[in-house]
Amino acid sequence: TTATIYMLTGISIGTILVTSSNSWMLAWLGLELNSFAILPLISKTKHPRSIEAATKYFLTQSTASCLILFASTINAWQTGTWTITQMPDKLPSTLMLIALTMKMGAAPMHLWLPEVMQGTTLLTSLLISTWQKIAPMVLIFTTSNHLPSNITLIMGLLSTYLGGWGGMNQTHLRKMMAFSSIANMGWTLMTLTSEPKMSMINIMTYMLLTTPTFILLAQTSTKTLQDMTTMWTTSPTSSITLTFLLLSMAGLPPLTGFMPKLLILNELISQNMTAISVATTMASLLSLIFYLRISYLTSLLNTPSSSTSTTKWRQNMNNLKMTQMAPTAVMSTTALPTLYP
Repeated sequence: TTATIYMLTGISIGTILVTSSNSWMLAWLGLELNSFAILPLISKTKHPRSIEAATKYFLTQSTASCLILFASTINAWQTGTWTITQMPDKLPSTLMLIALTMKMGAAPMHLWLPEVMQGTTLLTSLLISTWQKIAPMVLIFTTSNHLPSNITLIMGLLSTYLGGWGGMNQTHLRKMMAFSSIANMGWTLMTLTSEPKMSMINIMTYMLLTTPTFILLAQTSTKTLQDMTTMWTTSPTSSITLTFLLLSMAGLPPLTGFMPKLLILNELISQNMTAISVATTMASLLSLIFYLRISYLTSLLNTPSSSTSTTKWRQNMNNLKMTQMAPTAVMSTTALPTLYP
């Protein structure tokens, strides 16, 4: 509809403003535009849960925006400039890290993300877990040489563990994907201060993996683990593709999701942080538990057979969505040889 296109345009303009800005004021303006433009999309379904999700999203994003404005004002007061790359003092850089990780949904400011994603549609959840992370991630990448490395590492470890633990007890797929997003943000934060380009590779790979996963779930109207058990009878191809995508997100070789994890662990070991790399690897096993749980329900529980149920209507193919999904699904599962020779 026209309203949706208008909102998506606002989200795009907000992100472009942030990525192209050199001043904290312009970046803050872009983040605000980004947050306000997605609120109607979150509350679009006119359900009490979606209204609650929109309210939670608004409150957390507003708090983070206030912190960003506060940190940038302190920095301007100390340095005499609003330039993003100049943030030498510890206090504003730490406040900025906390604010931007709250925007992205990393631990310990992560509790809003599962609730918001559970309260909205699958495609809006896709927007929240991918596109909405671009703007704060660009700002973190720009200021990465000034961020406190110890706090960043602690937040990264917390995110990987809380993301893994939180996802294990869930039956709703949107909440699972939210905790998966939190765990992946942890991996991104691990090398942010030592090798920020590697962190960007990780977050871009995660977006590449998440996009076809959400599109497949939306195509098959799959929202809970119970729905996964009947997916094979309605669409065997979607079932197999989703299994590979989930295993790729878990980081199993030789799928694409293994590549950024390998690079991050290699970087941590080269920085003499072997204990932290072992702890991070152990945290990825927590995430692997619920990924394997979904994969088992999707492709290993039911044998290939003709459907005896009346749920064929669940498979509603949309050519536009399928054309978006096909290239990203292929890249998500088979791109490892091209990305890591």
